[in-house]
Amino acid sequence: MTTTAEVPDGLVVDFDIYDQSLASPVDTVQDRVAELAKKGPVVYSNAHGGHWIVTRYKEIHEVLRDPETFSSYPNNLVTTTAGFGKFIPIELDPPEHTGYRLALQPLFSPNRMKALEDDIRTVVNDLLDGFASKGQAEFIAAFAHELPTRVFLALMDWPLADAPMFTHATDTILTGIPGASEEESNQARGVAAFQMLGYFQEVINDRRANPRDDVTSQIIHTEVQLEDGKRLLTDEELNRMFFLLLIAGLHTVQGSLAWSIIHLSHNPEQRRELIDDEGLIPSAVEEILRIEAAVVPGRRATRATELGGVPIAEGDQLILLLCSANRDAEEFEDPNDLQIERTPNRHLSFGAGAHRCLGSHLARIELRVALEEIHKRIPDYELDENDPPIMHASQVRGCARLPITFTPES
Repeated sequence: MTTTAEVPDGLVVDFDIYDQSLASPVDTVQDRVAELAKKGPVVYSNAHGGHWIVTRYKEIHEVLRDPETFSSYPNNLVTTTAGFGKFIPIELDPPEHTGYRLALQPLFSPNRMKALEDDIRTVVNDLLDGFASKGQAEFIAAFAHELPTRVFLALMDWPLADAPMFTHATDTILTGIPGASEEESNQARGVAAFQMLGYFQEVINDRRANPRDDVTSQIIHTEVQLEDGKRLLTDEELNRMFFLLLIAGLHTVQGSLAWSIIHLSHNPEQRRELIDDEGLIPSAVEEILRIEAAVVPGRRATRATELGGVPIAEGDQLILLLCSANRDAEEFEDPNDLQIERTPNRHLSFGAGAHRCLGSHLARIELRVALEEIHKRIPDYELDENDPPIMHASQVRGCARLPITFTPES
């Protein structure tokens, strides 16, 4: 493991992606990340036992595409799994990873995505119905937090009525209890994890005994080619997969929805273009994904290597600042400008290589449909100057609170 004394001069930085002072005001994370990128493609932080921070597009792309050298376990500097063990399949490396990923393909097939779009539009409009006539809303609680939870349930063919339990449990696991001690938060995480595992296990038991014509039954009853042979997934494997599917799509989509509102509020000309021509929304979604990548994935070096001209020791931890890669001037022209018709747009917000986000198509549909309906129904939204957004910093960056005002829908 590399120690600070072994790090080349000038590459040690005071930076902790979990430091909440990075989260406010809104642009603090991006400002600090830009400072790191100026120091070099790879820098070193003493936080969390010491780890490398990769800042540039070229080097991040290299790491993402080399799972033999850079393992995806552990993915987090700080463990939030609440005893679940490795996330499947994101914390498994090829070839072990491959069979599990294939097991999830039915969830994200093109036909499945096409069938879900109408369901997503219904959920979006149901949520908008709850506040569009009021002229103001706290966008996260009223919309951005609820949408991905309900979409997850629709994806799995589970009852939408169970959304409140999932919303509460995942909040607790991801952020603990606001204002409580770490011990209290960890205890609450354990309770929430136990509750979710209980739900998952009930679903598994039911579908094993009573198979249905749904994707959950298909995953449970389909044999998968794994390293130990072709077999059905175990209850534990299914539980860990379901947990990842829920967590992975929640705060990522929530953050992207919030950044959509924030950036388009600050760029009224681009917003007017979307209102006038919703055909621009897909490229606008890509640009918002680029300019504010939510995820900061972690990797571990499996052997001594070199990255960006810096020696990396076996066992060293790294984090990949996708939000920095996506603003790398060597890859993107005017990288800090929101250009809703930007092309090409080879952002890394969904990763690359073996672990490229399996749910990327679903996320794109959620964001596109949400922006289509928002710009039809409450197109003149503004941020509340007296109640600014509250962001949060972690390896899944995002927004905890976003008050908005708009002309009430009649």
